[in-house]
Amino acid sequence: MVEKRTVAFHKPRLDGELRVPGDKSISHRAIMLGSIAKGRTNISGFLEGEDCLRTLEIFKQLGVSIERSGTDVSIDSPGMAEWKTPADALYAGNSGTTARLMLGILAGSSVESVLTGDEYLSKRPMKRVTVPLLSMGASIAAEGPDSDLLPLRIKGMASLRAIDYQMPVASAQVKSAILFAGLQAEGTVTVSEETVSRDHTERMLQQFGVDLQRDGNSVSLKGGQSLAGTDVLVPGDISSAAFFMVAAAMIPDSEVVFVDVGLNPTRTGILDVLEAMGAQIEYIEEKGQQGEPYGTVRISHAALRGTEIGGDMIPRLIDELPTLALLATQAEGRTVIKDAEELRVKETDRIKAVTTELKKLGASIEETEDGMIIEGPTSLTGGTLSSYGDHRLGMMAAIAALAASDAITIEDPACIAISYPSFFEDLEKLTGSEDAE
Repeated sequence: MVEKRTVAFHKPRLDGELRVPGDKSISHRAIMLGSIAKGRTNISGFLEGEDCLRTLEIFKQLGVSIERSGTDVSIDSPGMAEWKTPADALYAGNSGTTARLMLGILAGSSVESVLTGDEYLSKRPMKRVTVPLLSMGASIAAEGPDSDLLPLRIKGMASLRAIDYQMPVASAQVKSAILFAGLQAEGTVTVSEETVSRDHTERMLQQFGVDLQRDGNSVSLKGGQSLAGTDVLVPGDISSAAFFMVAAAMIPDSEVVFVDVGLNPTRTGILDVLEAMGAQIEYIEEKGQQGEPYGTVRISHAALRGTEIGGDMIPRLIDELPTLALLATQAEGRTVIKDAEELRVKETDRIKAVTTELKKLGASIEETEDGMIIEGPTSLTGGTLSSYGDHRLGMMAAIAALAASDAITIEDPACIAISYPSFFEDLEKLTGSEDAE
């Protein structure tokens, strides 16, 4: 039986201060690089979501000593040359980031392993990562009938070939996998993108002592470098904050202050689009910690207008597009989302899923090959929405309840814990009311 949760609000208004959980992308990479490096790494602000815990457990299976106390994590690693061959398959759960980045890491390791995932992840393509890794000399073979899907067997190679790779599509996951494999390559690995994707891997590699070169939209590193353990601070995840940013902009008389949220320029497209649509945004304080900027931002409601979202902006807000589609239903005029084909190979086909679910509420939204067209403003009704097992669609459905005239019932809300375990608690805190059960 599918678990359900009903959410309803009477004249909602969001007000208060919010510190969202740690950034998922940075949490993954901190565990990965802390395990590759020799010595001790201390992480503060780690995201306790299911995806990041999958990454942590995988490295425990590889023999890395990891201790966690809430959002604080200590790693003592002998370095990847001393990892142990795991007794069982490495299970990535629903985490595409875990699976794709681990392919690059394991390709240059000293162990042989099988990488698996849950039913959703096992349907997501891996060839975009395995093709460049195979060209580096990696040994990766399918355990099942489809070479593009998990489970995959990886036989670690002591040394890989360096490549100069031109990315066909901007993807931080693919770029990161190649750079991680490049740490064990003979020579210099270069990855080039037409549009720069999120750069957390590059920033953190440098934090762990890697000499890395950037030239425009290209990044290069020389193989054979040693990494040393260090301290990592994980700021709040702007992709999680985005749901409440949209809510604050969308619901009249709302104002929310987001404390210590990540402000990496490759991730702040959500703020640029909110500003273009008319939301009031104030940067109260901006900080930085060894290359990862973060700060405090206030967002307030204002009259919203439609806009166009596409081109270079897409990699900077790919995970925020579902909730921006919801916001567009409450904006005056037409909003066009384009150049977002990547949405079709996320946890689910998010283009089809978003249009299907928002139409159930009465939204005027049409699916296109590479995005959506939304006409607004429209009055949203209640109904039952599917999360498709996708955490971001589950959160979008809950935020939709703030603008809907009737209650919204969410199917499989448990998936939200993948990235935001305290989501419903924070929703209740900002609205000052408990959602209906």
